[in-house]
Amino acid sequence: MKKHDFVNIQTLSEDTLLYLIRMAREFEKHPNRELLKGKVVATLFYEPSTRTRLSFETAANRLGARVIGFTDAKVSSVSKGETLKDTILMVSNYADVIAMRHYIEGAAQYASEVAPIPIINAGDGAHQHPSQCLLDLYTIYQTQGTLNNLNIYLVGDLKYGRTVHSLIMAMRHFNPTFHFIAPKELAMPDEYKLYCKENNIKYVEHSAFNSKEIADADILYMTRVQKERFSDLMEYEKVKNVYRLTNDMLIDAKPNMKVLHPLPRVNEIAYEVDNNPHAYYIQQAKNGLYAREAIFCYCLGITYEDVVNDKTIIE
Repeated sequence: MKKHDFVNIQTLSEDTLLYLIRMAREFEKHPNRELLKGKVVATLFYEPSTRTRLSFETAANRLGARVIGFTDAKVSSVSKGETLKDTILMVSNYADVIAMRHYIEGAAQYASEVAPIPIINAGDGAHQHPSQCLLDLYTIYQTQGTLNNLNIYLVGDLKYGRTVHSLIMAMRHFNPTFHFIAPKELAMPDEYKLYCKENNIKYVEHSAFNSKEIADADILYMTRVQKERFSDLMEYEKVKNVYRLTNDMLIDAKPNMKVLHPLPRVNEIAYEVDNNPHAYYIQQAKNGLYAREAIFCYCLGITYEDVVNDKTIIE
């Protein structure tokens, strides 16, 4: 298989998504290998990150690669005025693949157009987060046994939440029904509702958030109100605590319903929910390791068959 970029989730076919999920499942069985021994992975993070950066770096390390990069653009030549193009071309001299988070929408796509090596989008502004989306798909499949015909409730910041935007586009293959629960200030943007209509994705908009409203959910996907996306902090203060999940709101939930969250959380999920059997966001974050191992292999031309037949497994 040839090398690939991993930039936009909407460009991936159903077969490719299922292929990557199968590969992630193999890595969950045996995460420690030497499939990338001799490779160098660059992680360029122009925005703060904990789970995404650490899981990308852990995935590279567990596959035997070495990691270079920066966690703050201020400590790189960006602070001297170096352009994104020059940074990408320079780093391409040293690495075999670049995982990049950037605050500008479309930055990863631009990087993929100028780079001679594969680019992985680790989040670009409020646009997309395709690696998070893959781990979300894997988690949904892992907990529900299918991706087909599910009721998925998206709650909170649907305006700036790039994880929910990516999930909508990826789920177009699997006949979901989405339920959008958000204050009007953070409602799902019209462009994504239009995308649903164009791709025959069913959706319902709600404003209430209570046990009856979410009783039919298979997946309850909570999101943080992202302070960093607001130019008006008064608007942020007005909406930051609008939707908060507590244990008593889960009394009518389906037995197999799972609560997901891309993390970090602020106060949208009460800590009491952590011990509820429906809570699955910590395991979801763990799945980021397996999903990102699959992404590295996909980008570097290592096939599912290579993974299945791998003799470098380290127990």
